[in-house]
Amino acid sequence: MRHVERGGRYLRVADPEWRDPLSGAHARAAGGRWNPPGSFEVVYLNGSLSVAGAQVRRKLEPRGIRPEDLDLDRGPLLIHVDVPDGRYVDAVTGPGLESLGLPGSYPLDASGSVVPHDVCRPIGQRARDAGEPGIACRSAAHTAPADGEELAYFGGRPLKRRRTEAFADWFWASHP
Repeated sequence: MRHVERGGRYLRVADPEWRDPLSGAHARAAGGRWNPPGSFEVVYLNGSLSVAGAQVRRKLEPRGIRPEDLDLDRGPLLIHVDVPDGRYVDAVTGPGLESLGLPGSYPLDASGSVVPHDVCRPIGQRARDAGEPGIACRSAAHTAPADGEELAYFGGRPLKRRRTEAFADWFWASHP
């Protein structure tokens, strides 16, 4: 596995009903792109406001809901966090993707489809088992910018919460 230096400010899109939005317990139970269900905690973070907005759209679309359908006071919160500086598994650069057995076109495969979670989960498990703090990766949200990044944070050191913004304050200000 290759590594990239990451850390600093990241964004967490969180349901206002979550008791602890910086917990990876839900991802441990349900699984995510980089962790199988029932395996380990992951806090999925966004590298930019545009990626966070793309994540909201990605989560709503399968249910036939658009962001404008949400009540302004019930939409996803945006939590600004500081991530510890360090070396994270590289799923961003060509050499990093190659070292993981992923196509250079990731998050898309050779046919133009999104690489399935089942391909990424064993990579995440290997990284976690090796004691890695997380995986820096290209965003798989289809409306994210081409250079949009996410960070699958496995923990170790706690994330530092900076501030929380209501849906109406963050989403529409940056996604008119």
